Amino acid sequence: MRQVTIYTTNKEYNEFVQIAQNLPYVKKVETDEGDNKATIIKNLKAGFKEMKLFKQGKLKTTTTEDFLNL
Repeated sequence: MRQVTIYTTNKEYNEFVQIAQNLPYVKKVETDEGDNKATIIKNLKAGFKEMKLFKQGKLKTTTTEDFLNL
């Protein structure tokens, strides 16, 4: 499988993505758009849940030094 990177103006971006998604031979269209609000909220909730579990001693984490030295 091959990959193509295309740079275009904001004005033409949405139109091009829509055209690419409708081509029968295109398997996947990846865009540089950020996460939507629902995804951000879901990720924040998961992070807070993990933090709560860590504070309760139910979740092990790595030290900052080990994390930075990976």
